[in-house]
Amino acid sequence: MNQSPSKKIFLSVCLALILFLSGAGLWAEPLTVSIAQSEIRIDGRIDEDAWKHASKLDLAFEWFPGDNVEPLVKSECFITFDENNLYIAFRCFDPNPRSVRAHLMGRDELSTFLMDDYVVILIDPFNDERRGFQFRVNPLGVQADANFSELEGYEDFSWDAIWDSSGKITDFGYEVEVAIPFNQLRFPLTTEKQTWGFSLFRVYPRNNSYRIGSHTRDRNRTCYLCQVNKLTGFQGMNAGKNLEFDPTLTITRTDKKEDFPTGEMENGKIDVEPGITGRWGITPNLILNATINPDFSHVEADAAQLEVNTRFALRYPEKRPFFLEGGDFFLTPLEAVFTRTVYDPLWGAKLTGKLGRSALGFFAAQDQYNNLIFPSNAGSSVTALEQDVYGGVFRYRRDVGKGSALGLLYTGRVGDDYYNHVAGVDGFFRLSRAKFMNIQFLNSNTNYSQQVATNYGQSQDPFSGNAFMFNFRHQGRNLQYGLEYSELDQGFRADYGFIPRVDMRRYMGYFTPIFWGKPKHWFQQLVVAAAFERITDKEGNLTDQTFTLLSTYTGPLQTVFRPTFNKIKEYYKGFTYDLDRIQFHIEQKPIGGLKYYVDAIVGDTIDYSNSRKASVVTLNPGIRWCMGKNWNIDLSHIYQRLHIADETIFSANLLQGQIIYNMNLRTFLRATVQYTNIQRNVDMYTYDIDSEYKALFTQFLFSYRVNPQTVLYLGYSDNNFGWYGLDLTRKDRTFFLKIGYAFIM
Repeated sequence: MNQSPSKKIFLSVCLALILFLSGAGLWAEPLTVSIAQSEIRIDGRIDEDAWKHASKLDLAFEWFPGDNVEPLVKSECFITFDENNLYIAFRCFDPNPRSVRAHLMGRDELSTFLMDDYVVILIDPFNDERRGFQFRVNPLGVQADANFSELEGYEDFSWDAIWDSSGKITDFGYEVEVAIPFNQLRFPLTTEKQTWGFSLFRVYPRNNSYRIGSHTRDRNRTCYLCQVNKLTGFQGMNAGKNLEFDPTLTITRTDKKEDFPTGEMENGKIDVEPGITGRWGITPNLILNATINPDFSHVEADAAQLEVNTRFALRYPEKRPFFLEGGDFFLTPLEAVFTRTVYDPLWGAKLTGKLGRSALGFFAAQDQYNNLIFPSNAGSSVTALEQDVYGGVFRYRRDVGKGSALGLLYTGRVGDDYYNHVAGVDGFFRLSRAKFMNIQFLNSNTNYSQQVATNYGQSQDPFSGNAFMFNFRHQGRNLQYGLEYSELDQGFRADYGFIPRVDMRRYMGYFTPIFWGKPKHWFQQLVVAAAFERITDKEGNLTDQTFTLLSTYTGPLQTVFRPTFNKIKEYYKGFTYDLDRIQFHIEQKPIGGLKYYVDAIVGDTIDYSNSRKASVVTLNPGIRWCMGKNWNIDLSHIYQRLHIADETIFSANLLQGQIIYNMNLRTFLRATVQYTNIQRNVDMYTYDIDSEYKALFTQFLFSYRVNPQTVLYLGYSDNNFGWYGLDLTRKDRTFFLKIGYAFIM
């Protein structure tokens, strides 16, 4: 029987609504996961009987570059568990298995890892759509893991868990098996069956980089965890005693030339530093960490940065395991907590967890150094004072409604004739599917010793200050825009955080249309953006103003091209400068194991050393190359030239390189080189300065790592310096041995 047009329209609308709601996950019934029927061996082969009875999810949706379309390749995922472990396996098909991109590398070596094929597991054990644990594995079993916080959009790969994985390349593609111990996760303490959020996807990098997942992704929704699969049936999990003890022994010897550069290299004493860090899961959702004489030795050299013609303090990332555990609990819109300010603690203790709708974090430490930033509107300076200080941070956050939260923060640090206390409130409010808002208010009270106040131009008396920040964001499929306002008093200090600029009001807004390409089109995504930023001091005087136009092209060969034009007004030492600047970034990953990129800046700047307008040229090319399965090479070079007309003020070069030979998943040899050369035209300076500065850092490292805490490092590093009339001369050298072991109960 023929249907009327109106009835057809009605049925079509109903069908579309059903499909929409199903795709959004609102009508989808949770998938039930059952207990493993037999023992599973993590060897990269999905051949145990347990996998035949495991719950199955197909990765049926390509969500980038396609928009929830049928993927080019087939992928299957299997999930089961027993009393102690969560088991997940992937079977990834490939029409040309020889094209699978897979290389050996160190754990969490993201610069190399992201060039490979890999699979991703994101778990939300509380099913509160606020926080997740992420695990990534490439086809050879190489691991990367991260914390994910929905409210802050925070993904931190510094976090490490102890888990097992294995992968095998096959004649149809590759297989991956994963076992995640429940004592490495946080989940509700209940005897009832639990429902967890899961997102499973595969990255398939070829001419384009395809993301293929187990659920749809709505580009008009800002939240990620609210769209994931729901899996139920988790019950009877045993976190064991949930105790972990990580003793370490670090042995170093540093030789120095005390009378540099002409003196003899004098052998230093052998420094033996035992330490221990413990972790106790009081409950599966409440974790206590403690450490005595912790090993915070850095076997991983920080990436060097050019410290020339800069105004504000440089930021280096946190890498130490004690502070990374539960690090996302301490996040706030203003970076009032930055744990790298704790330099050399004698002891530390930390408690983090979630109780119902309440998340809390606390840590305390006694440090032998006091790291301080002295901020202002025009610039900042830093110092590290050798003095005992006691400090702590308390953070509380309460979930409100569906996707919103309110928080409290306190940080404090005290020492002889010194204190800094910061307290405040903050909130995250999800206004709609695509709109959200952040707000934070902080108050600080600070007192420096008379000597510090005199030496660094700070107040001789106790002082205080406030900080306030508000932002609003809309993040839709085809349009993004936002507004932000922040205000920091001249007397605001956050010595446990990283706040390098105060005495300011900042206004910012942006408008960003987004265009999506079609399959096999000349682009995957094209983004055009306009942004405006204005900064004044608290008296209303303009100090910075920037208008920005930029676009980002993403296309074949995994090409990213981002040209940017900035029109700037900047006030410095009594003058306002009009500056025009062009910059661009381009990168490609044309074949497996190869990525190259170039960053460039050309235009106007300020010569801060001599207080005048100048021109700048900055070039930063780099290449990452995996030679075969075992060799990884990473090279980059920064060239910067400051000049007026044809007269060079300075030219700076920073070359960094790493060559790594990976013997297997656990063992590698690595050589690191960082070379800095700065040439100055002394006639262009208003004060006396060396015409040349050279520095060379080298490090050689043997690493054997069973897991993030069971490690053996053996290495050597040295520093060489030179200037006009002096060739590079070695100033010091260090030999080091570190042994760590994880006892898990």
